[in-house]
Amino acid sequence: MLREPVELSVDDHGRVELPLGLLAEAGISPGAELVAFSNGDGRIVLRRAEDSIRDLIEEGHP
Repeated sequence: MLREPVELSVDDHGRVELPLGLLAEAGISPGAELVAFSNGDGRIVLRRAEDSIRDLIEEGHP
């Protein structure tokens, strides 16, 4: 089940607070280590570090 998009703001320190429900749907719990990257198209992708490492080992890309 996908939720409706949530509008967020970037604070003066460049931080964004993500709702716990959104994180839970993505399988991300508080304290999880993440990898962040941008494809240069206005999107920022967050992935669990363990998933990125596994993909790098298995497929050669994060």
